[in-house]
Amino acid sequence: MPRSIWKGAISFGLISIPVKVYGATETKDLSFRQVHPEDGGRIKYKRVCDVCGKEIPYTEIAKGYETGDGRMVILEAEDFDNLPLPTTKAVEVVQFVDTDEVDPTYFERTYFLEADGPGAKPYVLLRRALADAGKAALVKVALRSRESLALIRAKDDLLLMHTMLWPDELRDGSFAAPSDDVKVSDAEVDMARMFIDQLTGDFDPTQFTDVYREALESVVQAKLAGAPAPEVTEEAPAQAEVVDLVAALRASVEAAKKRREEAAKAG
Repeated sequence: MPRSIWKGAISFGLISIPVKVYGATETKDLSFRQVHPEDGGRIKYKRVCDVCGKEIPYTEIAKGYETGDGRMVILEAEDFDNLPLPTTKAVEVVQFVDTDEVDPTYFERTYFLEADGPGAKPYVLLRRALADAGKAALVKVALRSRESLALIRAKDDLLLMHTMLWPDELRDGSFAAPSDDVKVSDAEVDMARMFIDQLTGDFDPTQFTDVYREALESVVQAKLAGAPAPEVTEEAPAQAEVVDLVAALRASVEAAKKRREEAAKAG
């Protein structure tokens, strides 16, 4: 059972829903240490004060904010706990929106909301009302020493909360857009849509695995066993210059059709 990272209440009009918040995701990756390759010794780093030169234990390190004129303000744990913010222990629904209206670029992290104590019935009420209306609740919440916008939505039997970035935290990506001088023909678009149709299906994340992590794990196991590294079983497709987009897309459509037919026979 994971540990709750936050406890408070959702304010839904005049209804209060006590909840606990749990992280809904975890990153699965191999963890590496920095080592000395000659003897495998771990590389350690010391936390040293640049004023007195003393090594400072992690438990004695505080957070400091440096102002533009060079002054340092030391903040203690209680300073964060007692911030003059209503969102530190309460989440007020400020607006209801269609989920499709929110650009996924804003999403940061996902959390499970669990009803706490007497919050079960209003929790179910909000969950069902959101699901029936096809809406999500836009809220403000303070988690992990920062305030965020967040979106609460119904999924199956749960309420999920997605914390969001602030608008000024999104970079302007216009520099990456191709020039307006680049044009494509209707025939090219039609062929691209045919290719999209061939690869269109229901989203099933269980069909996909982290092949990179699996390959890295096989290399680690081979080294532990003193065996040679696994050989590459499939070459990456060569990058060729695209001269005729329609011809390239037509070939892509035919290849996609063949893969789908082979998959159907195998199934």
